[in-house]
Amino acid sequence: MNAVSCPVPPEQRPLQEYQQLCNSWFFAWPSTDLVGLLRPLAISWLLLLPLTLIVATGSWSLRSDPAKLVLLAALAAISLPGLLLGRQWLGWSYVQRRLLSDSVDYEESGWYDGHVWPKPLAWRQQDQLVATHQVRPVLVRLRQGLGLMAIALLLGAGLCQAL
Repeated sequence: MNAVSCPVPPEQRPLQEYQQLCNSWFFAWPSTDLVGLLRPLAISWLLLLPLTLIVATGSWSLRSDPAKLVLLAALAAISLPGLLLGRQWLGWSYVQRRLLSDSVDYEESGWYDGHVWPKPLAWRQQDQLVATHQVRPVLVRLRQGLGLMAIALLLGAGLCQAL
């Protein structure tokens, strides 16, 4: 891996992009375990809950049914964790695609001069290992988080219908 023969700027190399995600405060949430992902998502849900409660109290029909009001506000507050999970999924899946690719798309000075550089065999092997053993578990945790969010939405909608 001779860095001199590689025309790709260092910050656009897939392995460097992976390191940037790992060092990022936001994208590091799912990199350790599922609890490390769910804790900040629960905090974001709790922070949005008072706002959704205030908005829900504007509904005349919900004012007479406080249980439904709280339940619908709690369901609406899931939107912020959903957006955060979606953004994390996009970032991690982008890096995985770049790591698994046989070539690197890069730009030297701007969006208008894109180039493609084929990865040497050593780069492909290293990137494949990182994608398989480091990034794939993160995507699995994100998928689990999305699944838990979908279950919470379905249970909440079912409970709302029951009330």
